[in-house]
Amino acid sequence: MSWIKVCKTSEVPENSLKKIWAAGGVPILVAHYKGGFRALPPVCPHMEEPLEESGVIAGCVMTCTKHLWAWDLKTLEMQGETEKPLKTYETKIEGDDLMAFVEQELLYEFDDEDDMDDDSFFNC
Repeated sequence: MSWIKVCKTSEVPENSLKKIWAAGGVPILVAHYKGGFRALPPVCPHMEEPLEESGVIAGCVMTCTKHLWAWDLKTLEMQGETEKPLKTYETKIEGDDLMAFVEQELLYEFDDEDDMDDDSFFNC
C-alpha cells in the first residue's frame, strides 16, 4: 500500500479519538491531540483494550483508562508505568485530508501467559 486518505481533519475534534476503517479494511485509530494527529492501531498494546472506548486525550497525553498506561502523542514517550511503546503510521495533512502511510496493518504481540480476565481475577 502507500499513502491513503484516512479522514477529513474536521471529523476528529481535538482531544478525541475515532476509529476509521481505511482502504483495504485496515482499522486505524485517529488521535487528535493538541498540535497534531496520530494514526495508530485501534487497541492498547497492553491487553488489547479498544482505545476508541477506553482512551482519553488531555493535551498531548493519551491514557488507556483500563490500566492507566499513557503516552505523549507528540514525542511518543511512554508515561509513568507504561511498558510498551505505541506503534504508529506516518501521517501528513493534504488540504483538509489526513493521510496515513500504510504498508501493512500494524499489530501488537500479546502475551498468552495470563489467560485470566479482570473479572475472573477479582472473583477468585
